[in-house]
Amino acid sequence: MADILPFRGWRYDLSQVGDLSDVTAPPYDVISEAQQEGLYQAHPCNVIRLELTREEPGDAPDAKYLRAANFLRQWQNDGVLNRDREDCLYAYHQEFTWEGTTYVRKGFLGRIRLEPFGEGCVFPHEQTLSGPKADRLSLIKATKTNLSPIFGLYPDDNNEVMEPLDRAVIGVPPVVATDHLGVIHRLWPVSDRGVIQAVHDRMRNKNIFIADGHHRYETANNYRSELAEAGQLKGTDAPQEFVMMMFVSMSDPGLTILPTHRLVDGLPDLTADQVEAALKGHFEVERVGTGPAAAKETWDLIDADGGQDVLGFGTTADDTWLFARVTDASLMVNLAPDQTPEWHNLGVSLLHKLALEHLIVRPIPHAKPKFTYVHSLAEVKEAQAAKSCQLACLVPPAQIDHVEVIASHLEKMPPKSTYFYPKLLSGLVFNPIE
Repeated sequence: MADILPFRGWRYDLSQVGDLSDVTAPPYDVISEAQQEGLYQAHPCNVIRLELTREEPGDAPDAKYLRAANFLRQWQNDGVLNRDREDCLYAYHQEFTWEGTTYVRKGFLGRIRLEPFGEGCVFPHEQTLSGPKADRLSLIKATKTNLSPIFGLYPDDNNEVMEPLDRAVIGVPPVVATDHLGVIHRLWPVSDRGVIQAVHDRMRNKNIFIADGHHRYETANNYRSELAEAGQLKGTDAPQEFVMMMFVSMSDPGLTILPTHRLVDGLPDLTADQVEAALKGHFEVERVGTGPAAAKETWDLIDADGGQDVLGFGTTADDTWLFARVTDASLMVNLAPDQTPEWHNLGVSLLHKLALEHLIVRPIPHAKPKFTYVHSLAEVKEAQAAKSCQLACLVPPAQIDHVEVIASHLEKMPPKSTYFYPKLLSGLVFNPIE
C-alpha cells in the first residue's frame, strides 16, 4: 500500500537568486565535468554545489559532502532558501519538444514511505551499483535532505490521481525554470487539505515503479535502516521513513521513453556482408542503403513497426545500413536461462545476447567490444563520420508495459533499456529529513 504524504519543502527565494533557471541543474548522474563547471559559473547558489560538489585540492575524503551541507545551511540561514509554511504536494509539469512534436508531462512531488524492494508496492527495473550508493549515502548523511526527486511511475488508466491537482492549479502562476535543453519546468505548491487527501486516497492501492533514481531510493532505505539499528528513529512517521519522489501516471500523454542506441568499438572493420552472414538463420535481413539517409530510413522502419523484434545495424567501414527482424529467438532460453520470456523478447536483450554476443562478436578472435550509448540519430551519424565505432546498432525503446511486467516479476531489465525524457530538474524543491 503506497503511503504518500505532503511535506514542507525548502525552495529558492526568487527575490534573492533571480531566475530559477540559473540555480537549478539536471540530475547529478547525467552531468559531465564541463557541465558541472558551467553550473558553478552560472550562479553562486546553483544547486550543483549541493548535488554534485566538486572536489578541491587537498580535500579529505568527506570534505565535499561537508561543504555541500555548509552551503545548504548557509543558504537557509541567509534566506536564499525559504521553507514553505504548510505541508504541500507540488504539481510539476514539464513541457518539451521531441522530433518536432511538443509534449507536456504532468506529475506531482510528494514523499513516499520507504520499503525494501520486493517487500511492498515499490518495484525497481534496473540494477544498482555500490559506488553511486556510497556517494549518495555520504551526501544524505551530511545534508539530512533529499536534494532531488526520485522518478516513480504508477498505473492509472484514466489519470484520476492528477485530476484534483489539475483543478487546484488552474489560474495559479507557477514558478518556472528552463533547462539547457529547452525543457520548460513549472512547479505549483498545493496545500489544500482536501486535494492532498484525495491524492493520498487515490494512490493508496497503486504500485510504484522506479523510472529513475534507483540508487537514491536504495540509499534512502539504507540510511533509514542504519538509523533504525542505532535506535535513532523517532516513531513510524519520522521524516527518515520517507523519501521525495515525483509521481507520473503510466498513462500520461507526455510520458516518453526514448531509444538508447549502441555504438560498438573494439571490433575489426566489419562490413555489411559480414554482419548479414553472422545474423543469417536467426534474422531476416534487408539491406536499406548507404549514408545518413539510410540510417534514418532504417530507424523509420523500426519505429513504424513498433515491435521489439526489429533492429538496425550500420557498418562504418562501408557506410551501409541493414534492417533485421528476428525469425528464430529460441537460443535466448540458453543464452539467458535465468530470465523470463518477457525479458527474452525485449529489443535490448535480443540485441546484446543473441545478435551481438552470440552471433556477431563471439566468432571474432580477441574482440573486446566497448559500448557508447546515444539517443539520437544525429549522434549515431556523428560517431560514424568520425569513425569512432565499427558498428552502430539501432534498437527500439522498451515500452512502459514492459517496465511494469518485468519489474512486477522482481526482475531487472538489461542496462540502458529505458531513457525517460526529459530528466527531472534538481533544485525546484528540497525535502528535509531531520
